[in-house]
Amino acid sequence: MKLLVVEDEEKAGAYLKKGLIESGYTVDLSTDGVDALYLATTNDYDLIVLDIMLPKLNGWQLLQTLRSSDISTPVIILSAKDQVEDRVKGLELGANDYLVKPFAFVELLARVKNALRHKTTTVKTESVLCIADLSLDLLKRKATRNNDTIPLTVKEFSLLEYLFAKKGQVVTRTQIASAVWDMNFDSDTNVIDAAVKRLRSKIDKPYQNKLIQTVRGMGYKLDDGVE
Repeated sequence: MKLLVVEDEEKAGAYLKKGLIESGYTVDLSTDGVDALYLATTNDYDLIVLDIMLPKLNGWQLLQTLRSSDISTPVIILSAKDQVEDRVKGLELGANDYLVKPFAFVELLARVKNALRHKTTTVKTESVLCIADLSLDLLKRKATRNNDTIPLTVKEFSLLEYLFAKKGQVVTRTQIASAVWDMNFDSDTNVIDAAVKRLRSKIDKPYQNKLIQTVRGMGYKLDDGVE
């Protein structure tokens, strides 16, 4: 699970990041609203822990921008603003939870787990994903195309599952690296390209209709070409 912590106070941010990493999460830390907006819109996070009083773009504005952009990543507001109207405002803007500073880390951790649990239970329960003659069975961990079983490694399966989740959308190499490898790669790396090439050799090469498409200068998308 990958989290984004948005906190401009250096010690508090370091404390949160360290505690969440020790609890088993992958964590990115941002110290201002503009940087956080960039990270939240170019990466796939499972949850965002958001302070309100931020430089450049405050937490209210950031949250409002994310929700108006149809980014539904769960958000827990962590703020010293403790008035009822502040908590109501946060929830009305689309936050999933609101925790007032000072706080006990164990309580934050419990709220993080609860938000992630709720996210997991509300995602689509579809277990077999399909596009054209390609099927991906999430329960059996099995890929088939034109009734042929396609052997995939764990990472190839995860990569294809991610492309299915973003079906028809262009995804960047950075997004793929973050979602599938849980890390960031340098922009000039060929790791992602090599992984896509291996997947293509299994998914597309033996078949006439190519489903994994390259969008030059941007990334890749899974698309059958049917409007």
